[in-house]
Amino acid sequence: MLAGDTTEDVRNRGADVAVLPIGSLEQHGAHLPLVTDTVIACTIARELAAAHPVQLLSPVTISCSQEHSGWPGTVSISARTLSLVVADVFDSLRRSGVPKLVLVNGHGGNYVLSNVVQEAAGDMALFPMPGDWDAARSAAGVETPSRSDMHAGEVETSILLHAHPELVRPGYETGDHLADDRRHLLTTGMPRYAESGVIGRPSLASADKGRDLLSALVTTFGDHLAALR
Repeated sequence: MLAGDTTEDVRNRGADVAVLPIGSLEQHGAHLPLVTDTVIACTIARELAAAHPVQLLSPVTISCSQEHSGWPGTVSISARTLSLVVADVFDSLRRSGVPKLVLVNGHGGNYVLSNVVQEAAGDMALFPMPGDWDAARSAAGVETPSRSDMHAGEVETSILLHAHPELVRPGYETGDHLADDRRHLLTTGMPRYAESGVIGRPSLASADKGRDLLSALVTTFGDHLAALR
């Protein structure tokens, strides 16, 4: 998950855009690891860097997971801290000659990142956006609606089955749980809606869907890169 470039690799590439994976350390049911969001963000970022001339950064591995604090292993930082970390990374990149930054966010609870990008006024982008995920889900034949596939479901399990199958434990085939009405999620957290920690249908996941999800995201990323430049 760590970027392996040397300083000469970065110098020779001469990228004007850096890609920062942002994950989390939070429960993902019994079949996926705490680092799932970080692994997914890093996997997407590596695919983007393989297809586009960007500088790949090492990930931010802990973020805003307070809604998952009812489960052992979950660790969070505040939205304020996350925004300051991203701002510091951005400032450092600009001093080294990279003026643009893409945040590859693997955790849906990092709402503050939208405001961080908004305040950057054209020098930062957030990826994937909901429309990117919708296009990828359609291209991959994902069956669970996005509202229902909230956590450790078909999409996340598929990406790990494709890219890191060794991280997927038995039990996802029978781990389905739906909770579409989550109107008080930010107030009460996830435990009110999912005793298992899963909201989605991981039983429908497959490695082929994971492969096609990543491929579609690489395609839609081109539009974001063009807009950023």
